[in-house]
Amino acid sequence: MLRILHDTKVDFIRLWRWSTAITALFIVPGLILILISGFRYSIEFTGGTLMQLEFVTAPDIGDVRSTLSSAGVSGAEIQTFGSPRELVVRAQEEQHVAEQSVGAESIAQRIRAALDARYGANAYRVVRTEGVGPRVGAELRQQALLAIVLSFAATLIYLAWRFEWRFGVAAILATIHDILATLAFMKYMNLEVSLFVVGAVLTVIGYSLNDTVVVFDRVRENLKLQRRMSLYDILNLSVNETLPRTVMTGSTTLATLLALLIFGGEVIRPFAWVLTYGILVGTFSSIFVAGPVLLWIERKWPRAAGEKGGVAHSQLDTPGESKRRNAEPVGSR
Repeated sequence: MLRILHDTKVDFIRLWRWSTAITALFIVPGLILILISGFRYSIEFTGGTLMQLEFVTAPDIGDVRSTLSSAGVSGAEIQTFGSPRELVVRAQEEQHVAEQSVGAESIAQRIRAALDARYGANAYRVVRTEGVGPRVGAELRQQALLAIVLSFAATLIYLAWRFEWRFGVAAILATIHDILATLAFMKYMNLEVSLFVVGAVLTVIGYSLNDTVVVFDRVRENLKLQRRMSLYDILNLSVNETLPRTVMTGSTTLATLLALLIFGGEVIRPFAWVLTYGILVGTFSSIFVAGPVLLWIERKWPRAAGEKGGVAHSQLDTPGESKRRNAEPVGSR
C-alpha cells in the first residue's frame, strides 16, 4: 500500500511564533475592513430584484446603466456574469426594495420595458429573475445568524462530551481562528454573502472541528502511552502521526472543489472559494494553532496530580528541560 509522509519528525510546535505572526497579519486587516465597510450581501439578505440577462451581442454596460436610469431604476448594480454577453442587474436600493414589496414583478417589468425599448425584445433573453421583499430578506438574515450560533452551540456540547475542558477550549479557539480567517478571506475576495456562502461557512466549522478532534484524539492516546515524554513532544508526535490522514483528506476534498471552481459557474463559485480556503485554513489550524494553544493552556492551568486525563508534571517540561530531567541521577531528584 502506498504511504505518504510516513514517520515524519517535523517540529511543528516550534513554528508557533511564525504561524501566529502570519495569522495576525492576515486576519487583523481583514477584520478592520469588515468593521469599516462590512460585506456585500446578496438579494436574499437585502431584498430587491435580481435579473440575469444574456444578450446576442455584448452590450456597453454604461449604456445599459443610463437606459435603466432613464426608466427610473437608478443606482442599480450591473456586472458581467461569466462572459461579456451576460449581465446581472441588481436593484437593491431602499426605494427598489420598497417597490419590490408592493409588486413582485414591478421592478423586473420596468427593466424589461426599458431594455426592449432600447435594444429590442429579441436582442436579449432573461435567464432568471429573483425578487425578495424586505421582510423576507430580514428573516433570512436572522435565520442565517441563528444557524451559525446553533452550530457553535452544538460544537460546544460535543466537545464538552468528547474531551475535558482544556482540549475543548483549545479546539474552540482553533475553530474561531478558522472562522475569522475565512471572514477575512471573504472580505479580501469581495465575495457576495449569500445562502450558499453561509452554508460554506457552516461546512468549514464542521471540517475544522473534525480535523482538530482527530489530532487531539491521538494526543490523548499518546499521553497514556508516552508517560515520560513531554507534552511538547507528544503534540509534535501526534501531528506527525495524523499528517498522512490530514493530507489525504484535504487533497481529495480540494480536488473536488477545484472542479467546482473551474466548472461550477458564477453562482456556485463563491461557495467553492469559501470551502477551498476553509479546507486550507482548517488544516493549518489543526497543525499550527490547536497544539500550541493546548500546550499554553496546560502550562497556564496545570492539573492536579491524579486528576482524570491529567498531564504529568514532567510532561509539561520543554524538550530541553525534559532531557535535563532524564539525565539527572535518580538519587538527586
